[in-house]
Amino acid sequence: MTVLLWLAYKGTRYAGFQVQPNALTVCQVLQDAMEAVLGSRPDVKGCSRTDSGVHARRFALSFRYDGTVPLRRLPLALNAHLPADVRVMQAQQVPEDFHARYAAHAKTYCYRIRNGAVDDPFDAEFTHRVPKPLDEQAMQRAAAGFVGTHDFLALCASGSSVAAHGDTVRTITRCDVTREGEIFTITVTADGYLYNMVRILAGTILQAGLGKLDPAQVPAILQSRDRRRAGPTLPANGLCLADVQYPGLLPETDE
Repeated sequence: MTVLLWLAYKGTRYAGFQVQPNALTVCQVLQDAMEAVLGSRPDVKGCSRTDSGVHARRFALSFRYDGTVPLRRLPLALNAHLPADVRVMQAQQVPEDFHARYAAHAKTYCYRIRNGAVDDPFDAEFTHRVPKPLDEQAMQRAAAGFVGTHDFLALCASGSSVAAHGDTVRTITRCDVTREGEIFTITVTADGYLYNMVRILAGTILQAGLGKLDPAQVPAILQSRDRRRAGPTLPANGLCLADVQYPGLLPETDE
């Protein structure tokens, strides 16, 4: 059968999800756990690669499963062999041809900024701290400018193979900024992303909050297709994959 696993992980010590030859990745430790439980290393299809240091609350991956451990017990069995910063939250059967990346309808990312003079030691690994005052309204106006179907080449880091082929049009259905105390959260939902797109988008919104960019400039930045006109690429630690949406796929229950 084909199985969908939902993971949560703290990405601080990992070089992203996808296996790399000379760096520790989330996929590597997961396949190590799979080998311990199943006696083999299944070929897994992740919903995203995620950059080095990026976190995930709901990361999806699919694989072919022919083991004997009941699906309801599989998360506990795998978690017994995983490090504490990676957890399998759920396992469910999906259609035979399901692919965690290609079946995804949309993915939601959150970028968290602490607007304060001092880091909170309990969440410094999950936030990017900015000490200067931020204009929340300006950030919200800048965020709204990204919603819609656009060519996002201006928000793509160099070296992207996708950009090299000219495939840089994406649709953002949600981009907003909320504030709770010192924490500003930028939430973005899109049908796909370019290399470092969310971190550059967040950097552009931050520039608006610092008064260094007029929110009204966002459409012109996108139209320019010029990476130099957008904001900086913010650090990976503030970014988290919050959810992946699959049309018609309902979460499993314990019933």
